[in-house]
Amino acid sequence: MNIINFKELTKQDKDLLDKYYRSGYYENSHFNFTNLFMWRKPYHVKHAEQEGILYLTCEWEGVLYALQPVCDPSRWEEAVEVLRSYFAEQDTVLYFTGIEKAFAGFLAEKYAGKFDIQADRDNFDYVYLADKLITLSGRKLHSKKNHLNAFRKLYPEAEYQEITPEILPACRAELEKWYADHIEAMPESVFIPWERDAILELFEDWDYFQLKGGAICLNGKIIAFTFGEQLNSDSVVVHVEKADPNIRGAYPAINQGFIEHEWSGMTYINREEDMGQEGLRKAKESYKPEKMIEKYNAKYIAD
Repeated sequence: MNIINFKELTKQDKDLLDKYYRSGYYENSHFNFTNLFMWRKPYHVKHAEQEGILYLTCEWEGVLYALQPVCDPSRWEEAVEVLRSYFAEQDTVLYFTGIEKAFAGFLAEKYAGKFDIQADRDNFDYVYLADKLITLSGRKLHSKKNHLNAFRKLYPEAEYQEITPEILPACRAELEKWYADHIEAMPESVFIPWERDAILELFEDWDYFQLKGGAICLNGKIIAFTFGEQLNSDSVVVHVEKADPNIRGAYPAINQGFIEHEWSGMTYINREEDMGQEGLRKAKESYKPEKMIEKYNAKYIAD
């Protein structure tokens, strides 16, 4: 009999995960329902609530991983011991993925020498000051402001719109165009079709997921869209941003417009990781992050 009864993550689990993740101050962009739900299929995300602790696992290329247990830090040791027993029951070693710095420090101290803990740079989150993304002020962001100004000069009729069910069909059309262009350029990528399916799934029940989204409309078409949500008391996580790469300044326009119209009252904007992709890393670094949210992997190596 399993020590924990894990279940597949479903849409109906939103309230449960929201309750746990909102009970603390988490900076990891993956520590929210939407991210886990979007990627639940390729990563086989499962969850279990047991005695006031939320446990999550995922699987990649046949390897089982635990996510950081969601509970008060005073119960971390209890949760780790439960997971050690569960993984032993599955005849595999306990392997944590995507854990925050504080939890990695706890493992290093409480289980000294028993976990091999490694920083996962490819999955560090890029976090920016909201007001800097709005104003693009200063020498370091001068080129971004130039692109935005060029967009406004070239396309004065372009209009920012909040995503509502009424404009979702136009957003779908832009997504399909973006998807067709990128799958042609990167036919070997498995992440692009997975992401497309996940976005379409959110669009199908937009109001349920309680996301905020913004779009740029030009000549009756959506040329860029984005969406995100509040991550913690002072931070927002941007889940998705798509734009027509053939329209100069479309990306800076949706980036700036979304924060200005929807999140001007927040301090930080978490724009997630670069996944080790050189082009994405260059793009995220070009916006000059205020800080990086470190993530770690930890494998149990002693018994």
